[in-house]
Amino acid sequence: MRVALVHDYLNQYGGGERVLGFLCEMFPWAHIFTLIYDERLTGGAFRGRQIHTSFIQKIPWAKKNHRLLPMFMPLAVEQFDLSKFDLVISNSASFAKGVITKPSTRHVSYCMTPTRYLWDDSHKYLEEFQHPLIIKKITPLLLSYLRLWDYQASKRPDSFIAISEFVKQRIKKYYNRPSSVVYPPVDTGRFRISSQIDDYFLMVGRLVSYKRFDLAIKVFNNLGWPLKIIGDGPQKKYLQKIAGKNIKFLGLISDHKLPLYYSKAKALMFPQEEDFGIVVVEAMASGRPVVAFRAGGSLETIRDGETGIFFDQQTEESLTATLKDFNPFDFDSQKIKARATLFDKGIFREKFSTVLSI
Repeated sequence: MRVALVHDYLNQYGGGERVLGFLCEMFPWAHIFTLIYDERLTGGAFRGRQIHTSFIQKIPWAKKNHRLLPMFMPLAVEQFDLSKFDLVISNSASFAKGVITKPSTRHVSYCMTPTRYLWDDSHKYLEEFQHPLIIKKITPLLLSYLRLWDYQASKRPDSFIAISEFVKQRIKKYYNRPSSVVYPPVDTGRFRISSQIDDYFLMVGRLVSYKRFDLAIKVFNNLGWPLKIIGDGPQKKYLQKIAGKNIKFLGLISDHKLPLYYSKAKALMFPQEEDFGIVVVEAMASGRPVVAFRAGGSLETIRDGETGIFFDQQTEESLTATLKDFNPFDFDSQKIKARATLFDKGIFREKFSTVLSI
């Protein structure tokens, strides 16, 4: 069977790219189609693969500034020639699901989320849009066009697989399509429980606004407790500016070193609403509890009082009160890790293969 994997962008290495890596393990002969590709920014994770890019790849500054080109994305993704493939799997949070396939080709979309900045986050996106006034004026028109295209593109896959029940509900609401649920894969076996817990809390992820690093930083500034932050992103300078001396920015950490930081942390801080949250499962696979906002995919991975605790509002007061009640020694590391194994890559492979066989 000839298989193609379609991914939105390959110019970073986050949760979506980890999922693509597991799909590559399942289909080692598959070709990858993506709007843009940067081997360095993906850490060489896809080196040696057969990767096909769009015309956007030829724009010199596009690899780091692709968000300035959303109006060209529909055209770019529709120009991929997938006529030689029997199965197309789009791993998509935005445009990849919009590829055009032959009637005889099966297209399954593994949906990270319906495009957030076009649907439930569109007003927040406009508020935070930092560009000249004239561009801000025309952006609502552009979003309306992209919203129409996105809805039409959602009719192209033969079936949807959602990464969580939370995303399944959003697919139904915005696309009016049914979907199966297969949780993203996590290699839980590479994480270990440590016998020694150090005096710090941990945050891991891209430094972008919706992940609410700013909320955690403000709370830890007031508490004076140690917080370590792993990751990089467009908000880095701003977050460093507001952070106190008790907060350390470690930048990007290799996959080899990351498990050590998880295993020795008092807890993982997770103050955002996520569609799933791979870092939550990675922390739990290390036997560490999670302090999370009570929303989104966290409600499906974390067991309140057993593998972590929730705070109810994204405010400094709510998070502070929860942290003051938190005791890392109230949690059983073995039970936390056992919960994480339910999201292991072996289970993903089994369930994903079952859905594909239907």
